[in-house]
Amino acid sequence: MNYIIKEGTVNELMCIENNIPEFSSAKSHAEINAKIDARSHILLVAYVNEQPVAYKLGYAKSSSLFYSWLGAVLPDFRGQGIAKALLMRQEAYVRECGFQAIEVKSMNRFKRMLQMLITHDYQIVQCKRLDDNSDSKITFRKNL
Repeated sequence: MNYIIKEGTVNELMCIENNIPEFSSAKSHAEINAKIDARSHILLVAYVNEQPVAYKLGYAKSSSLFYSWLGAVLPDFRGQGIAKALLMRQEAYVRECGFQAIEVKSMNRFKRMLQMLITHDYQIVQCKRLDDNSDSKITFRKNL
């Protein structure tokens, strides 16, 4: 499958976000803008035939730590290496900007994401059970 990755818009992110069945509640446009406003950030979008099919959004938490906040791939485009390509492109950006580490959180139920992070040398630094005991939130960090 041919896809291209480039910087995208919050509107494109929302088109993808609203079509991810695993997300119980999609982030709002206002919530995303509030988080990234006035922060150094990058929003990468993968396109197939000029249609947005995946994204990865992150921002600076400090001068040395970058936080990879949101990411998703539409179900019909999974298993094609798009998530890995977005991860690698984001890491390259983070290195170029001089950050020393990148952090990301995921849930235990997203097995493929957990496997991808571990495969790419992300280390588990925290694991916290959700209050309702339905899942665990896992924090990963990769030193660059």
